[in-house]
Amino acid sequence: MNEWAFWGCLPFLGAAFLTDMLTMKIPNWITVPAMLAGLMAQGLTGGWRGLLFAGAGAAAGFMLLLIMHIIGAVGAGDVKLFAGIGAWTGLLFTAQVIVYSLLFAAAIGWIIMLKRRETFRRLRSVARLLAGVFYMPKWTLFKGHDCEMLRFPFMLAVMPGAVTAFLGGWT
Repeated sequence: MNEWAFWGCLPFLGAAFLTDMLTMKIPNWITVPAMLAGLMAQGLTGGWRGLLFAGAGAAAGFMLLLIMHIIGAVGAGDVKLFAGIGAWTGLLFTAQVIVYSLLFAAAIGWIIMLKRRETFRRLRSVARLLAGVFYMPKWTLFKGHDCEMLRFPFMLAVMPGAVTAFLGGWT
């Protein structure tokens, strides 16, 4: 990934961060232009190879986050935003951002659980899930006392994940 691609993607990440923090949604007026601008920028700078690079990144970001959306871990705006991140930065960098974002999200989740004092109850739920070899969970692991999802804006984890990938990722 070229450094300019990260800087081109950053305004879209900033806008998504602000709207996600304020409304817990990432609107299409951010995600669609992010993807189109990434495809166009990569196509203009790299020709067909750039378009292939951007398309592979967009597809990877979309598909990986779609799986997370299906299990209820992220919203649809996050799925489309990662397609935009992938269009700008390609497959490898997008995968790094996802991994780092999940690590930051896990840390944020633990902090929330510690604050709510429900850590040990959730650990017992994990142990019960792991103990049942033929048991198919209903994803209740992510629910709190009143069966509400443990929710926070995913951009709270994506922004530091993207910066971490940029500053010291695997590439």
